[in-house]
Amino acid sequence: MDYALIMIAAFGAAVLTFFSGFGLGTILTPVFALFFPIDEAIALTGVVHFANNLFKLTLVGMQADIQVLMRFGLAAVALAYVGAQLLLRLSDMPVLYRYELWGAIREISPIKLIISLLLIVFALIDLLPYLNKVQIGPRWLPLGGALSGFFGGLSGHQGALRSAFLVRAGLGKEAFIATGVTIGSFIDFTRISVYATRFKASDLTDNLGLVLAATGAAIAGAFIGNKMLKKVTIGFLQRFIAIGLIVISLALGAGLV
Repeated sequence: MDYALIMIAAFGAAVLTFFSGFGLGTILTPVFALFFPIDEAIALTGVVHFANNLFKLTLVGMQADIQVLMRFGLAAVALAYVGAQLLLRLSDMPVLYRYELWGAIREISPIKLIISLLLIVFALIDLLPYLNKVQIGPRWLPLGGALSGFFGGLSGHQGALRSAFLVRAGLGKEAFIATGVTIGSFIDFTRISVYATRFKASDLTDNLGLVLAATGAAIAGAFIGNKMLKKVTIGFLQRFIAIGLIVISLALGAGLV
């Protein structure tokens, strides 16, 4: 595996999160899926996402709202475990269909189909302004935690759902950011703990240096992207990235990736 190529991809994906409005997981998971099996790609993205959240946690974690953490976070952690376990079970399911294309055998598996669909759905949620502005009342916080945790564990997508529920929880700006980062860290820790049960049986432990290099490159990209542009969305670039994500997701579902 080419260290330079992976590091460039991780760095570029992290920078683009600040220019496009997409979350790090939304962009980085399909990028890693080009180089790793999809379950390992999700685990790798989880490591990067967790490291990034831990850095944020040291900066703002003390401002998190304890009451919201309890109502949202407990359900999120429980369902993150369920979602992560489901991911592992999906990865064990047999291939649905094999076919030959361009001289290579392509495989369509349940995990590729499901993750492909989720990648497309969450790319559209991040892309469409209407869906991005959906806000749900505070009485639904436990449900929001359950949904955010489950999909966080299954595919790594948690931010859009979390924000939709927390934005109406009556939090100030600082508390909103700190609470979201804290919950995200809890979800990441839970799912990585489940994924780790497979690390010894996969190529992840054999490529620990690569994982650390990609993580460092992504964090550096996020830092530089934040310095270059403070969460300003560029419409054309956002649409371009969304189309790219959907294309990669369709290729994944078709067994081409």
